[in-house]
Amino acid sequence: MSNQPLWSPSKARIEQSQLVAFMKRENEDFKTDLKTFEDVHDYSIAQPERFWLSLWEFAKVKSSVRGDVVIEDKDKIPGARFFPQARLNFAENLLVKNDDTPAMEFKGEDKVEFTVSWKQLNQTVSRLNQAFKSIGLKVEDRVCAVVPNMPQTIMSFAGAASLGAIWSSCSPDFGEKGILDRFKQIEPKVLVVCDGYYYNGKTIDIADKIDAVVAQLPSVEKIIVIDYIGTANDYAARTKNAVTFDDFQQPFTAGEIDFAQLPFDHPLYILFSSGTTGIPKCIVHRAGGILLKHICEHQLQSDVKSGDNLFYFTTCGWMMWNWLVTGLSTGATLMLFDGSPFYPSEKVLFDFAQDKQMNVFGTSAKFIDAVKKTGWKPKETHDVSSIRSILSTGSPLAPESFDFVYNDIKSDVHLASVSGGTDLCGCFVAGNPIGPVYKGEIQAKGLGMDVAVFDDDGKPMASGKGELVCCNTFPSMPIGFWNDPEDKKYHDAYFSRFDNTWCHGDFAEFTPRGGMIIHGRSDATLNPGGVRIGTAEIYAQVEQIEQVLEAIAIGQLWDNDTRIVLFVRLRDGIELNEELEKAIRVKIRTGASPRHVPAVIIEVADIPRTKSGKITELAVRDVVHGREIKNQEALANPEALDLFVDLPQLQV
Repeated sequence: MSNQPLWSPSKARIEQSQLVAFMKRENEDFKTDLKTFEDVHDYSIAQPERFWLSLWEFAKVKSSVRGDVVIEDKDKIPGARFFPQARLNFAENLLVKNDDTPAMEFKGEDKVEFTVSWKQLNQTVSRLNQAFKSIGLKVEDRVCAVVPNMPQTIMSFAGAASLGAIWSSCSPDFGEKGILDRFKQIEPKVLVVCDGYYYNGKTIDIADKIDAVVAQLPSVEKIIVIDYIGTANDYAARTKNAVTFDDFQQPFTAGEIDFAQLPFDHPLYILFSSGTTGIPKCIVHRAGGILLKHICEHQLQSDVKSGDNLFYFTTCGWMMWNWLVTGLSTGATLMLFDGSPFYPSEKVLFDFAQDKQMNVFGTSAKFIDAVKKTGWKPKETHDVSSIRSILSTGSPLAPESFDFVYNDIKSDVHLASVSGGTDLCGCFVAGNPIGPVYKGEIQAKGLGMDVAVFDDDGKPMASGKGELVCCNTFPSMPIGFWNDPEDKKYHDAYFSRFDNTWCHGDFAEFTPRGGMIIHGRSDATLNPGGVRIGTAEIYAQVEQIEQVLEAIAIGQLWDNDTRIVLFVRLRDGIELNEELEKAIRVKIRTGASPRHVPAVIIEVADIPRTKSGKITELAVRDVVHGREIKNQEALANPEALDLFVDLPQLQV
């Protein structure tokens, strides 16, 4: 990695940042001497009570009671409790404005586009609060949703949360089994659905799928139908206990909202593990913890400000949707996009960015790489002057994608590659808006997160690759898993490997500058000859080769050892021949190491990925070894698994 930064913030940008405002406040109020991001991180670990209380005050968190205790039993991991005396409501903390300025801007491919003001948002949540009460929705009842990323979805979530109901959602492209694998476990009282959605220029009606789902969810008492493709009225008219989103709230007059004041640890929503190795785990998140963690990441590490236009390309089946929604609590306007990011072309998200003057542009590493491979340079065709920050997550951002952003999108931009997970609905490592960006590196640890890399014996590593862990408690640590007696599955998932430490399952290393490189999931780590190799290290090399669109690497058990097998998806018209194979091996050998070179390279027409776009090495590995794939419904393209069955190249 280069010792020269790709970008450093200007003095003016540093001075105007939320992080510097926070530092000044601490320095004045507590006579601290915080000057750098590292100072703030050290402070957040050494004095967590003061840090989280200060963040609460800095962000003006609304509560009826805060209490004197900030962290109770702080040495218990899990088991510590933040603000145990507090009473607050998550939805109340989203509605920070009530004027005619935009709260949400929505674009559904080229079919639907509209704006929702803060006043309209407040009024709709008020009516939904009353409507939900009228059907007997109570604290901790579940409201589940099969919905696109659109304003009515966020309004429904806020309306449910205003009463203390628990929310859970997935995107409308989920199959019937994928929806039921999730929602049958948590028995919703209300189901919010859309009539259909648009994708890649097609209109997709989901009425039959919703009928099939409802038939197997006996707990559902009310179905609320959002009109998106124009058939909601017909569906509601013919379906028992169904009502359109508009008709549901129409009888009620907007007024002051009666927000239920609930404990900090009140369950806010249930997120699901990707589920490719079995039925998805139901991860229960706490309202106050999510609010504080997201505020910390938005304001201090992404420099989101009130009035900013905040965008993240996500569906309602990925935790980044939840992360985006909390942006309202900072007073940001949410930019919501639903549909294909490549319809009608790869320019569609940059069209949206230009038209709406986005300030924070969030997307996946895969999207950035895919745009790079088209050869198009956004800075040559689009006005990107409004974009201050580009955020990337979902998988490690390749070093060459850093170059692409700075060379071909914008040279003066804060590129923050971040990494965390559904498990904490946040980040372990994230951006530092007042520090430099180096090629291929995540900039910084999460504030308040005592992140470390452990070797197999549980000893911290200053350098070298090992397990990503967190050695302290943090606010968005889940309450636990739904239907998990004595928290056994919860404990086994994160706390069984190392005592009193969260083990996340990522294979990572620190850089000499204190940044981090994620090398992939630990359970997908390759182990040829007993040497651990992260799959991301291989992808970073292979995907630089022009003919290769995408790759996936697994370890195949072979001859009493493990050999690396690399599958490649190539550009149209390209075939894997001896010359290309040689080029791939040379690139990996010189760019990574001889140990990274695959024993076998195979061309495939497609690569399986989860609904949130992550390639799934474990499912491919299981297919290659003839094992059953327990939950193909977690995949966006399960048919791709057939391409890996009984391959003759893997028998020799």
